[in-house]
Amino acid sequence: MSNNNDPLPSYSSRKKWLISSGVLGVVFCAGFWLFFHTPTHKHHFRANALIQPVAVQRVTRGSMPVVLTELGTVIPITTVTVQTRISGYLLNVLFTEGQHVHKGDDLALIDPRPYEVLLKQYQGQLARDRAQLEQARMDNARYQRLIKQDSIDAKTAQDQQFMVKQLEGTVKSDEALVDNQKLQLLYCHITAPVDGRIGIRAVDKGNYIAAGQSGGLAVLTQMQPISVIFTVPQTQLPEVLEELHTKKVLPVEAWNSTNTVKIADGTTSVLDSEIDTATGTVRMRAIFPNKDERLFPNQFVNAHLKLKTLKNVLLVPSVAVQTGPSGPFVYVVQANNTIKIQPIVTGISDATNTVILSGATEGEKVVTDGVDRLRAGTKVSIPAEEDHTNKDHHHKHHKNP
Repeated sequence: MSNNNDPLPSYSSRKKWLISSGVLGVVFCAGFWLFFHTPTHKHHFRANALIQPVAVQRVTRGSMPVVLTELGTVIPITTVTVQTRISGYLLNVLFTEGQHVHKGDDLALIDPRPYEVLLKQYQGQLARDRAQLEQARMDNARYQRLIKQDSIDAKTAQDQQFMVKQLEGTVKSDEALVDNQKLQLLYCHITAPVDGRIGIRAVDKGNYIAAGQSGGLAVLTQMQPISVIFTVPQTQLPEVLEELHTKKVLPVEAWNSTNTVKIADGTTSVLDSEIDTATGTVRMRAIFPNKDERLFPNQFVNAHLKLKTLKNVLLVPSVAVQTGPSGPFVYVVQANNTIKIQPIVTGISDATNTVILSGATEGEKVVTDGVDRLRAGTKVSIPAEEDHTNKDHHHKHHKNP
């Protein structure tokens, strides 16, 4: 009879379990080895590991605008500090801050009463002197008749002629005083010298103001049209001058400070007369209608000066252009879906495309994404084209069951 405390059955069970586990392990390892060392599966695994998925675009022909982009500043064509030409108390302010005014509009009124009183005084003085002149002329005419009759002393007649001339001078002086005083009265009405937008008021009604006062009454800025001043590098000056000589004016676009949004369209106005030797640039002014007033004085913008448009040139996506020790190149996908490294010579570029001067052929597929692991001869796949092919096949299958 067996004893329940006998260890032999437990040892036999463990031995069987170990033998079974070993057999299963050998079978699993053998199956794994056979699976990955079978020629078909081995080749398929390695091939999948080496094929790199990429995105491509074709080299095309098209047009490329030649655009010079430079930082510019919005500068009003006219900015005027509204000043008074006479002294006096500011009787009334006739504008609202931020108001758009036209040339000749009344902006403020200086108390005119002191000037009106002085005008009356000068007018009375003029009337008196005119009367004296008229009397002197009548006396002179009578003296001239008497001297012909030898009835008066010659010196008396000559003195009367001098008196007439003296009074004529006095009358002219009086007339000038009257005209000047009328002008002072006119200056009591402060008017807008140009069309524009008036800024924040610097002086309130009731204050005493004087000619040449610092800050004036307000600043009047012409908003329509407005200009942008930017600089042209001297290296590109010959090309700019050539285009200006041919076309007279060139289109200019104003973009925001981050160069992401176009604000306005304008044209070139004038090129400065000298190069700044400190920066090697020359200033240029462009004029913008600014009907919506999106351009604001002293605003920083990016000026895009369009010089010309290149026609029928080879274009490649800018993201496809790589740079190596020997210069720029592109990864070209060949007919067998392998990679060829193609050196190129590039021209101008923008945010989207780059002009290819040599090294590429129209219609070639160039890699635009997935370039990190590419080498010459690398096998690639193009998922976008495969998806398109599968969709076409699926469509044909359902169309012709």
